[in-house]
Amino acid sequence: MGQDFDQFLLLIGRLNYAWTNTESLLIHLIAGLSKTDPDTATVIFLTLNTSRARIDLVQRLAKRPRVSGAERDGILAVTAQLQKASRLRNKYNHCIYAFDDKSEISHTILMRIADRKDSIRLGQADAVDEAAISGIHQTIADLQGTNQDIWSIVRTYNYPA
Repeated sequence: MGQDFDQFLLLIGRLNYAWTNTESLLIHLIAGLSKTDPDTATVIFLTLNTSRARIDLVQRLAKRPRVSGAERDGILAVTAQLQKASRLRNKYNHCIYAFDDKSEISHTILMRIADRKDSIRLGQADAVDEAAISGIHQTIADLQGTNQDIWSIVRTYNYPA
């Protein structure tokens, strides 16, 4: 495998780091919205074993009547940003990588089978090209922005940090 694949793997590692670092900030949103301490919020966060469940919890807590409109809107905006980034992160973490005859990565194949009435459809294949690489870089930048947005909410609404 060539240097390009090594660079690609490093980029996926950066994407995962940015994701995990930002997702962990949900602990502060859970603590603030549920009016608990960070240790209890961490237990809740870690008990929910999927990102989707953690995001759902934060969204549901934000929709409670005692949460102000501006506070709710800010939280729903950052969780929507996380959901968007989650799709790309999941794509690259839950796919098969295909290589060309030079052992260079050529495309990804989703590890998903779609059952139809009388047939199946194998996972979608997508090229790993400059557009894909650019999309990963953009998602990393977006996650950095989401991270800053969450910290702003934590400070604005005095959530435990």
